[in-house]
Formats: sequence, structure tokens, C-alpha cells
Amino acid sequence: MVKKPAPDASRRSEKSRRAIYDAALALVGEVGYPKTTVEGIAARAGVGKQTIYRWWPSKAAVLLEAFFDLSAQAAQEAGQEPYVIPDTGDLAADLKGVLRITVDQLLDPRFEVPSRALAAEGVVNEPLGREFVTKLLEPQLQLYVDRLRSAQDAGAVRADVDPRIALELFVSPLAQRWLQRTGPISYDYTDTLVDYALHGIGPHTPRST
Repeated sequence: MVKKPAPDASRRSEKSRRAIYDAALALVGEVGYPKTTVEGIAARAGVGKQTIYRWWPSKAAVLLEAFFDLSAQAAQEAGQEPYVIPDTGDLAADLKGVLRITVDQLLDPRFEVPSRALAAEGVVNEPLGREFVTKLLEPQLQLYVDRLRSAQDAGAVRADVDPRIALELFVSPLAQRWLQRTGPISYDYTDTLVDYALHGIGPHTPRST
């Protein structure tokens, strides 16, 4: 009698983990953060709630990790390594490239629906908002800081510029337009934000001959 191979526990765990990610993101988009529960996530994912509590301490932790995973997938699909802003020596091109990936994410229903639900909840739920910013947003913003500092070292950005403030010239308008639906977001829009941020909006000074 041929003995069946033992089930692959790591493969089973990964399948369950991904099902939990999908369930958490789907639920928060459908019913909102307050009505999303660990029990609901478990039922939708087809696992026991003890499985979730074995890996995460709360539903917020599940959702944050699910967002990390979703962002990494989006970057891979776009052909870019996750959580990296390339340094090709062309700051404008590098910023435009990563913002185009961000536009793709924000327009992707997989990301947009749950992200809007969490963003709205974070406005009135201060602990969740703080955790969302600290664990998800700030690490991403730090990548812009690192790239702008690299540009400073190369002489492409003034040495007296604060990178943490400078990044808000193109990141914050995009976030506001998306959150408040004040206008469409597109590659042309984010490309223009980068051009305005790097070159200013004042009249060009003629070069002296």
C-alpha cells in the first residue's frame, strides 16, 4: 500500500493567510471598518477565528498586513520591486514612475474600496488612524525622503530643502484629490505635480548671455 505524503503545513498556512487577507479587505469595503469583525473575516475565509488570533492580535493588524501585501502585489504587477523608489539619476522620471504606480493602485477596486473605508474610519477613530499612518503610510513616505536625500547628494535638489516637507508637494495633492474626489487622478496629473514641485510655478527667468 502506497503511503500518502503528509500534507504540506506551510502551503496550507499560506493558503489560509491569503484567504484571510482577501476576506478582510473585501469585508471592510462592503460593510465598513466598525462592522468588520474577526469572526466575520474567519467565516468568509473559511478558517476558525483561533487561526486569525494565532497570527494577529486584532482585525486592525490583519487589515494593515493585508494592505502591505496588496501594495507589494501591485508593485510586482507593475514590474517594480515592492517598496523601492529607483535611483536612475533622473529624479523627475523616478518620482513620476512611482506615482504612476500609486495611481494604478488608487484606481484598482481591490485597493480603492477597502482603502477608502479605512481612510474614512481613521478620521474619526484616532487609534486606528495613528496606526495606519505609523505602520503603513510613514514607511512609504520615508522612501520619498530617501530618494530626495539621494538627489540632494547628487546636487539635483537644494541642500537646504527639507525632504519630508518637499514630498508633500506631490504626494499630498494626489491623496486629497483621491480622497475628496475633487478631480480625476491620472498619469498626466501626477506628472504635472512632479514638474510643478521640481520647477516651481513662477515665470522662467531668461538666461543671461
